[in-house]
Amino acid sequence: MSQTSEQIDNPMLYDDDGDALVRADQSSDRVTLLPQRTGENPGARARIMWGQDMLRDLLDGRYRTLVCGVNAEDNGRGIISQLVELSPTSQWTPQNVTSYAKLFHDSMASHDGQSREPYVLKFDLDKILVLGLLRPSGQDHFTPDDLSRGFKTVASMLDERHDRRPVASVSFLGARSNRLLDPKLGREPSFESVLRLMHASGFSGDVYPSPSMWRRAGVGVFSAYPFPAGLDAMRSGSS
Repeated sequence: MSQTSEQIDNPMLYDDDGDALVRADQSSDRVTLLPQRTGENPGARARIMWGQDMLRDLLDGRYRTLVCGVNAEDNGRGIISQLVELSPTSQWTPQNVTSYAKLFHDSMASHDGQSREPYVLKFDLDKILVLGLLRPSGQDHFTPDDLSRGFKTVASMLDERHDRRPVASVSFLGARSNRLLDPKLGREPSFESVLRLMHASGFSGDVYPSPSMWRRAGVGVFSAYPFPAGLDAMRSGSS
């Protein structure tokens, strides 16, 4: 039986009555994904993994490397702690992740190495390599400048290392253990600002938004960065 033009233009997403039952306005956690034209903004880009479960994807072996934040005080609420607890072949624990970060921190401080912060620590979880941006000494949060310098180091550690790809990164927004605050704003920067500095630092990989960002159904989102040029045109008032 041949398909009608209506069936081709409006394909069913679910079997049986699924399309009628799974209505977007019944879900509190959702985003409105906007299309991006193929071939726009050629070159390195970051995919934005809207609605995906990062921890599950890591445990399923979809990535070889994860970029996240660590600190020398307490990482109990960070994703690295969840990951080491759920990785059966890893010899790391949440406690010795923090102990190692503190040992490294103290060692660098004794050698007057603070100007090079933030450092990137490697945690080999057997199947997953974690590149942990070490939160600078004396701070209870990261700044955009910290992130920019840290991701330049991350990009160099990934350059021509095919054994470390595919790579994913947290967004550093909505974090509990390692917050990101912009001192100029007195609050978190925008997601676009974080993506911009990651991209400018040479990072190209997948970025996972924080779960709280899934509740912005009224704002259209894109699946990759750089964003379409039309966004800047709209902001400048162009039609």
